Formats: sequence, C-alpha cells, structure tokens
Amino acid sequence: MPTRALRKLRVRPIMAIWKRSLGRLLDYYEMNRGSLVSFFPKLFLFFTLLNMSCYWLALLTTYPEAAFGNERMHYFLLQFPVGILGALFDSLSFFITVWIAKRALKTTSLASYIAHLSVDVVIAIVATWWVLFVFSFSGWLISLIQQSPESFAGRAHIYEARVNAALQNPTNRHNLKNIYFGVVVGISAMLPTFTHLFLSVQAAGTYLRRYARRWRLGEE
Repeated sequence: MPTRALRKLRVRPIMAIWKRSLGRLLDYYEMNRGSLVSFFPKLFLFFTLLNMSCYWLALLTTYPEAAFGNERMHYFLLQFPVGILGALFDSLSFFITVWIAKRALKTTSLASYIAHLSVDVVIAIVATWWVLFVFSFSGWLISLIQQSPESFAGRAHIYEARVNAALQNPTNRHNLKNIYFGVVVGISAMLPTFTHLFLSVQAAGTYLRRYARRWRLGEE
C-alpha cells in the first residue's frame, strides 16, 4: 500500500472495530456466566490453578535447585497461599475490569476509550506490589507451619531488596532472573491488558485489510 494511501487511514474506524470486538466478548461473558454464586467459585478456582501453574513455571525455569533442594518442602507448600491470595486479587480485579470495559463501550472519543482501558495497566502495576505482599506473607506463614518462624517484616525486607536491586540494575543476571520470575508469576494480572492489546492489534489488522481491499478495487 503506498505511503500516500496510508496517510488517509483513520483511527476512529479502528476504534469502532475494536469496540465491536470488545462488545462481542462482553456479550459472550454475560450469556455464559450464569449466576454469580456459581460463577465466582469457578473463576476463583481457575485463577488459583493458573497462579500455581505460573509459580511452578517460574520456579522451575529460574531456580530448579530450590524446587528440588533441601528446602523443596518449603517451596511446595508456598504454592498454596501464593495461588489462593493471587486468585483473590485476580478474581476481584476481573469484575473491576468488566465494569470498566462496559463503561468504555459507552464512550465516544478515542482518548476517553483508551483512558478507561488503561486502568487495567494500573491494576497490573498494583498487582506487582500485591505479589510482593503475597510472597512475604506466604513465606512467613510457611515458616510458622514448618516451625521455623521468621518475622513478617524480615520476609518483606528480603523481597523489597530484590525489587530495588532489579530496578537499580535490571541487566544483572541474578536480577534478570528475579524480574522474569515476577513477570511469569504475575501473568494472570496482565491478562486484561493482553486482551486489550490483542483486540487493538486485531482491529488495526482488520481495518488495514479492508482498506487495502478497497484501495485495490479503486485502482482497478
């Protein structure tokens, strides 16, 4: 497609396609959700299993020696509070995301639409600090169960130090492993953001294909 033709592309039609896709996704959710009483346990179980799976994926690909070493029981038990507390955050943020998406569909300007959906990015950032709390609390709780109590403040200090080190020197090999670990564990919190990015790219692709088809027909 020539550069001159690309200049004629408009953002509003892309937003319209994006909103229709998001609307269909919300309609599918509303039609298949059923009652909240039956849906919430399923949602909570889904996020619990997802968080536990992400935890093991992160652990086995970064610190396999910890998973099979002398502290293997500690890391095995750690998956349960990590999965449950992570699911609590994810389940509540899921309903916030749905509510925001419904409001976004009612907007008429691109800026307002993007602003609404950007709240999911804020949720993902908040989730980073929630993960920090979850691992601090979970580590402290498991230490009590294993009768080797540690202070909660001490646990929190360890993870805060890792976060600060990663921010100050993100290219360090050890810090890169910790960043990767945190990203993988926090995948569930980033699902809304990934969904919006996918729908936006899909909308742009759909519009470009339609525009290219019309341009070719016009040339003919």
